[in-house]
Amino acid sequence: MQMKPKRNRVLFLCNHNSSRSQMAEGLLRYYGGKWFEVFSAGTSPSRVHPMAVEVMKEKGIDLTGQRSKSIDEFLGQGFDFIVTTCDDARDRCPVFPGQGESLHWVLEDPAGTAGSREKKLEVFRRVRDELERLIHSHFPADSGEPLVLREEDNPEFST
Repeated sequence: MQMKPKRNRVLFLCNHNSSRSQMAEGLLRYYGGKWFEVFSAGTSPSRVHPMAVEVMKEKGIDLTGQRSKSIDEFLGQGFDFIVTTCDDARDRCPVFPGQGESLHWVLEDPAGTAGSREKKLEVFRRVRDELERLIHSHFPADSGEPLVLREEDNPEFST
């Protein structure tokens, strides 16, 4: 009987767990859910931002099942990667036991954008696309290659 390989645990952190970390969680789960167990949280959680849901839907990724979570829910758990997506989260992030690699991605806060609806959506899309680029470059699949395919698109990993 073949055992399933251990999936690396990844935690994305930002202030409110409403936009950046939620989009990162959705993207990595979409592209690498077979290889990564993915979570997100915030230092002061609020709610998932509706525009984050909207721009992710444009990529075929559904965030409606995700919820804003406090970092406190994850204290005492080990993670292979902890990724902060804002300076405040990096500065306030507790030390996790058995913590693996820490990454800090400097990203604009789309929820803090002023202006028209279109201007706000433009910033959400830009942050989403930057997160997608970062995820592809930092989280390779088992082969060591960047995650360019969803698992169902890759015949090598079909079930």
